[in-house]
Amino acid sequence: MHDLDLLMTIAGGLGAALILGYFSHRLGLSPIVGYLLAGVVVGPFTPGFVANAEIADQLAEFGVILLMFGVGLHLDVQELMRVRRIAVPGAIIQCAISFSAGLIVAKMFGWDWNASIVFALALSLASTVVVTRVLANANELQTQVGNIAIGWLIVQDVLAVLSLVLLPSFAGNQPFNLLSVTMALFWAAIKMAVVVVAITLLGGQLIPRILQHVAATKSRELFTLTILVLVLGIALTSARLFGISMALGAFLAGVVVGRSDFSLRAASDALPMQDAFAVLFFVSVGMLFDPIVLVQSKLLLVSTLMIVMIVTPLSCVLIMLVLGQPMRLSLRVATSFTQIGEFSFIIATLARQMDILPAEAMNVLVTVSILSISCSPMFQTLVHPIQTGLRRYARWSALETVRVPFSMRPAIAEIPITDSLDALHRTVIVGFGPVGKTLAKLLTGNSIATTIIEMNHNSIQGIRDAGYGAVLGDANHPETLKKAGIESSLSLILSASTFQSPEQMIKIARELNPKIKVIVRSSYLFERSNLIRMGADTVFSDEGEVAMALAEYLIKDLGATPEQIDRERDRLRSEIFG
Repeated sequence: MHDLDLLMTIAGGLGAALILGYFSHRLGLSPIVGYLLAGVVVGPFTPGFVANAEIADQLAEFGVILLMFGVGLHLDVQELMRVRRIAVPGAIIQCAISFSAGLIVAKMFGWDWNASIVFALALSLASTVVVTRVLANANELQTQVGNIAIGWLIVQDVLAVLSLVLLPSFAGNQPFNLLSVTMALFWAAIKMAVVVVAITLLGGQLIPRILQHVAATKSRELFTLTILVLVLGIALTSARLFGISMALGAFLAGVVVGRSDFSLRAASDALPMQDAFAVLFFVSVGMLFDPIVLVQSKLLLVSTLMIVMIVTPLSCVLIMLVLGQPMRLSLRVATSFTQIGEFSFIIATLARQMDILPAEAMNVLVTVSILSISCSPMFQTLVHPIQTGLRRYARWSALETVRVPFSMRPAIAEIPITDSLDALHRTVIVGFGPVGKTLAKLLTGNSIATTIIEMNHNSIQGIRDAGYGAVLGDANHPETLKKAGIESSLSLILSASTFQSPEQMIKIARELNPKIKVIVRSSYLFERSNLIRMGADTVFSDEGEVAMALAEYLIKDLGATPEQIDRERDRLRSEIFG
C-alpha cells in the first residue's frame, strides 16, 4: 500500500502540476503559480484525490537538496566574493528589519515573547528555491543580480541554521537565558566553520580525484551515481554529525564540484530529475493550504503579508541604495525577496513540535507563503514601471545629479557576467583528435580564438598548455556549448566522425546562435543530407574525401596536367557531394 501511495502521490502531484503549470504559463504567469495550485488541488482541504503529504514532503526535501547542489555548481565564487560587501551586511540588516516588524505584529496579537520571536524569525527568511527559480526563468542566475541574490540567500541560510540551534531555548515556559543562547550560538558557529573547512578544503582535494577515476570508466551511469552519492552523503553528514541543514551541505558540495573540471558534466549528466523534484516542493507547499485561514485570521494574514511583500523588499531597496548600488539593480534584487519559503516552514514546524507556536501561526505562514510565492514572479515585471515612474518626478532627476547621503549610481558596473574565453572572433571545435588539433593550430595562427570541447579529462590540461580554451563536457548539452562561448562564436566545427548524435549538437547550437556557421565531419556519405537538413552549413564525409584523394592521386599518376586535375576534381566533387 505504501508503494501505491508513493506512485499515486508522484503521478497525481506531477500530473496536476503539469496541467496547471501549463495554463499558468499560457496566462502569462510563472509556472510556479500552477505548481502551488496543484498542491491545493491534491491537498487534504479540497475534494477529490488526496496525495500522501508525508511522501510529498520527503520527495520535496530531496528536490531542495538537488536544487541547492545545482546552485552551488553554477555559482561564480569570484563574483560572489566581489559582492560580499553588499550581500553580507544587506542580508543581516534586512533580516533584522523584517524580524522587528514580525515581532511587533506578533506582540500586537497578544502572543508571548517566545512565540513572537520564532514567528518573526520565520518571516525574515526568503525562499531559496523560489528565488533561484525566478532568477533562472529570467536568465539572471549568473548575472550580478543573481550573484548578489544568491550571496544574500547564503547569509540568510546561515542565520536560519543558527535560528534552528536556538529553538530549544524558547521551548516550554522556561525564561529566556542569554548565557545559554550565547553558548548555543558559539557552538553552532564552530560546527559550521568545521563543515565549511572540511568540505571546501578536504573535499576540494578528494572529490575531483574521485570524479576523475570514475570518469575514466566512460560510464555515464557510474558518473551520475557518484555525483548523487557524494551530494546526499555530504548533505546527510552535515545534518547528522554537525546539525547543519542538508540544503547548506549540498550547496557546499556543489561549490566544490563547480570549481573542478567536472562542473558541466555534473550539471548535464547527474541532475536530470532536479526540476521534477523541485516541482514537488511547490506541490507539497500547496498541500498545506487551508482556506479557513482566510476567514478566521484575516487581520493577522494581511499584516504578515505586508511584512513579507512590502517591508522586506522596501528594506532591501533602501539598503542597496545606501550601499551605493543603482536603482534598477536594487529593485531587481529586492523583488526577488518578496516571499517566505522552506526554512520558514522548517522553523515553524519544529516550533510547533516544541509547543512554541500556536496553530494559528502555522496556518498563517503557509497561507502567506502560497500567496507570496504566487505573486513573487509578478514582482519582477514591476521593476521597469517603478523605475520609469520614479524618473517622472523632478526630484528624481535632481537625485541623479546632486550629491545625497546615499548614492544611486553604480558602485559596481551593472554588466552581464561574461566568460573569460570571449573574443571578437571565435570558433568552437568539438573534439581534439588529429583533425581538431590541426584546425585549432590553423585558426589560432590566423588570430581566431579557439575553444575546444572535450569529453576526455586527461586531454584537458594538454589543450590548455597548447594555449587553447578548454571546456570539459558533453556538447549535446546547452550549458556546455554556452560555457564554450557558442552564443558569440562565428563557427562551430564537429571535428570527429564518431559523435553519437551530431544532429542534437547542431540543433542546440542553432537555437543558441542562429547565425553561427556549422561545419561537420561525418563517416559516411549517406549521413550528409540529414546533417544538412538539420542545419549544418558544410559536411565533410570521410568516405567522400578518401574517394576524392584517391581519384586525384590516380589521375596525377596517369600524367594528367594541372588543368585536367582541377577539372576532374571539380567534376568528381559535384558527383560525390552534389
